[in-house]
Amino acid sequence: MEMKEYKTITRIAGPLLFVEKTHPVGYGEIVKVTLSNGEKRLGQVLDTSKDIVIIQSFEGTSGMDKKSSVRFLGDVMRLKVSEDMLGRILNGRGEPIDNGPEIIPDEELDINGAAINPYARGPPEEFIQTGISTIDGMNTLVRGQKLPIFSGSGLPHNDIALQIARQAKVLGEKETFAVIFAAMGITNEEAQKFIRDFEETGAIEHAVVFLNLADDPAVERLITPRLALTTAEFFAYQKGMHVLVILTDMTNYCESLREISSAREEIPGRRGYPGYMYTDLANIYERAGMIKGKKGSVTQIPILTMIGDDITHPIADLTGYITEGQVVLSRELHMKGIYPPVDVLPSLSRLMNQGIGKGKTREDHRQVSDQLYAGYAEGRDLRGLVAIVGEEALSARDRRLLKFAEAFENTFVRQGIKENRGIEKTLDVSWNLLSVIPRDELTRLSEDFKRRFYKGEGAEHAYVKEEVEEKVEKRETEKAAPKKEIKEAKKKAAPVHKKHKAKKK
Repeated sequence: MEMKEYKTITRIAGPLLFVEKTHPVGYGEIVKVTLSNGEKRLGQVLDTSKDIVIIQSFEGTSGMDKKSSVRFLGDVMRLKVSEDMLGRILNGRGEPIDNGPEIIPDEELDINGAAINPYARGPPEEFIQTGISTIDGMNTLVRGQKLPIFSGSGLPHNDIALQIARQAKVLGEKETFAVIFAAMGITNEEAQKFIRDFEETGAIEHAVVFLNLADDPAVERLITPRLALTTAEFFAYQKGMHVLVILTDMTNYCESLREISSAREEIPGRRGYPGYMYTDLANIYERAGMIKGKKGSVTQIPILTMIGDDITHPIADLTGYITEGQVVLSRELHMKGIYPPVDVLPSLSRLMNQGIGKGKTREDHRQVSDQLYAGYAEGRDLRGLVAIVGEEALSARDRRLLKFAEAFENTFVRQGIKENRGIEKTLDVSWNLLSVIPRDELTRLSEDFKRRFYKGEGAEHAYVKEEVEEKVEKRETEKAAPKKEIKEAKKKAAPVHKKHKAKKK
């Protein structure tokens, strides 16, 4: 097909070009715009109607005028993918920025991906260890899941993202594991921090990093997560790898969506965000999962900052609807100097039960998690009461729970930024904590688990005492046996003895 060049630009508004329609143009088609000075820029068809085509420019519209010419390339945006992408740092358009060689592609894939047929989806059920106790122990991440982190401005969500990128792994598996890290709308300083961390820790070897900076065009921010997910799908479904995709920060993505929407003069929805934001976010989040018959999987951790710490804000609200739970960061814990400041009470992983238990983590995992949650929730409630009536007014049990809540935050939630806790260590820390509470108050734990793992007062004794009692009983029975036999023999002998006496007389 011959590509024609058109000089029919009628209006330029923000990053958008309005071009008079000259021939049938497809939605999402890629466009090459040539400026009067010969400079070339890429764009994408955003809307096509009877008379007008709206094009968004990836590199902004500064310097463009109505004399600029437009060429429709007749294809959608594609990403050049290859296994050589591992270990590379790319910009928000998928171009290398790490001074390395050009990537020689195996193929070029449509960045919008293909929807997974629900019938072909495999059930997520394998545990991914992040090395962070609050996630592994109480909000377990499962392979193929989408589990967002809800943060607030100024909270260390980027540090947590980097820690997960460094530490995440599938237990006892020989399969290859990769991390695709996409940062949207971040500052130059943050970008340098990400690059430095990936390179210093060696995590870059099994990662592909996409960085879209705050001063890059808003339009580019809309394609960055799609490039990341296209890369993930290539590694997962064509190369059989297990891929974790970390997207930070989805709030910046949604702000760009709003910006483009208002430039297109669309009718705004809630808080000025476009009405189709739910669909747009679903297009991204639903690209996580497993496909029956394919070895690989795509797991997602999108990170978003809740504006004004408001969990009912449209971005957090819609994300919660689409994804399978959330990990919520707490400003209160952050102010106490606790890292990572994960608040386990509003956090939730809807697929946790599928990924834990015997053969996956440990058989006591579910009950331990429930008991920790119950103890911490009660202890936290009591803090409000203490502020009113004072600690002296509390019962001994209440004072124990108050101490438990404090200990829980300081030993279970708090961990080092480079501390990689295995699931066994997390569960051991949990049992040490639970052993502060008397054995009979641990109502969510079975007697069997208490006998095996409880370490508190009367712990071993409880276990040993039962064994000792059994042995004593056995010994007593053994001792009693001969005496019993003698008695019975005497009874039998008694009538004979009497007869004998009578005969004598």
